Amino acid sequence: YAVTVHCADLWMYSLIQMSPFVAEGFKEQGNAFYSKKDYSEAFNYYTKAIDASPKNASYYGNRAATLMMLCRFREALEDSQQAVRLDDCFMKGHLREGKCHLSLGNAMAASRCFQKVLELEPSNREAQQENKNATTLLEFERMAEFSFEKRDFRKVVYCMDRALALASACHRFKILKAECLALLGRYPEAQSVASDILRMDSTNADALYVRGLCLYYEDCIDKAVQFFVQALRMAPDHEKARLACRNAKALKAKKEEGNQAFKNCNYEAAYQLYTEALAIDPNNIKTNAKLYCNRATAGAKLKKLNQAIEDCSSAIKLDDTYIKAYLRRAQCYMDTEQYEEAVRDYEKVYQTEKTSDHKHLLKTAQMELKKSKRKDYYKVLGVGKNATEDEIKKAYRKRALMHHPDRHSAATPEVQKEEEKKFKEVGEAFTVLSDPKKKMRYDNGHDLEDDCGFDGRDFDANNIFRAFFGGHGGGFTFDSSPGIIFLFNVDLFFFFFNLIIKCSRSLFVD
Repeated sequence: YAVTVHCADLWMYSLIQMSPFVAEGFKEQGNAFYSKKDYSEAFNYYTKAIDASPKNASYYGNRAATLMMLCRFREALEDSQQAVRLDDCFMKGHLREGKCHLSLGNAMAASRCFQKVLELEPSNREAQQENKNATTLLEFERMAEFSFEKRDFRKVVYCMDRALALASACHRFKILKAECLALLGRYPEAQSVASDILRMDSTNADALYVRGLCLYYEDCIDKAVQFFVQALRMAPDHEKARLACRNAKALKAKKEEGNQAFKNCNYEAAYQLYTEALAIDPNNIKTNAKLYCNRATAGAKLKKLNQAIEDCSSAIKLDDTYIKAYLRRAQCYMDTEQYEEAVRDYEKVYQTEKTSDHKHLLKTAQMELKKSKRKDYYKVLGVGKNATEDEIKKAYRKRALMHHPDRHSAATPEVQKEEEKKFKEVGEAFTVLSDPKKKMRYDNGHDLEDDCGFDGRDFDANNIFRAFFGGHGGGFTFDSSPGIIFLFNVDLFFFFFNLIIKCSRSLFVD
């Protein structure tokens, strides 16, 4: 038994004596694989070297270098720190520790490591350059923080892009960039960054928050809330996720309340509820665009057409692809007879979605625009577009007498010219609106000159006046009894006409 124990002790002693040689062999094999850029195999052999000789700083340093090439910076940092613990003068260990800190975004810790290298070797150019990179990274980080407070999200993205060029493994920088991309409405880019982080770490609360933020800003509120809740489960103190979750729930509830009021035809309440919803989160571009459009619809029902147009414009400013906002604004422009603006909006819609309905709306607006540029004969006579034949005749009688040149013979030349022009327009309007065929074509927007041979330039208003009132030359006649014709001058007619009115009024005065 004693002989057996003694032999075992000799074997263990021999093994211990051989360990440095075995470890060195593993290291050399690791170096060979590292030179071939087969970093996985190099890692395996450096690990065997460490197992054989765990007190050798260079083995940890070599494995740290391999892990850095595999972008496993946190593990590389641990090996680098172990290397310098074993040998505080191990310059490469301090340099690699600094590089790991820099890649992970810890610029101040990196700078301390590079300073240590420069104490050991003041002329080390790599350490000098890396120390400058650490200072630059710290500056970009400060600029980003300041810009975020100022809500200059584009500047933050710029700073983070520059920072990530130096600290490619820093999740904190990636999250800040993704959050700002979401706030800028660049949702696919933000989601891509967050998803990359979640693939590596599915419990990352910041990435879960950004993923939810993108869904929230894309108006997928229910899904967004799920991500916010998950983020809060991983990090109960995550204040941004808590605030976003509260806003999402409040926004959804207020919007649904407004929609229900609108369905119940309570347009005043709907208008107010949409207004309250718009105040919840100014950053939610897509949802706010819909809220502006919804408020415009309620405003149109309340005859607040100018406000409705402003709300549609606000919606389009937030989302210039929002077809419904263009359609709502175009209809409001039609209702306020702003036909050029309506045509412009309908053209935008038709270019985006070439449907038969949109084509019809565009043609209708173009027709109304064309009609609006002609003389408005209904306005000339002072009647509505649905006026009856009798109403048109009465209106003509009134306007023709009002603007007849004989009535203004004592006026200045300028007034006479203006009244003569109006007199001609009145006759022109009556000629068209009293003829069913011409009226129909006029209402449909057709050119009367082409279709009916009507030419306003050669039109004689006196002929219409004589035909309507009867008479000859510059005056007109009234038949008081068969066979008796009284010929009046127009001024004389108006004298007697006004006298009769005054007398008839006096009969009813107490």
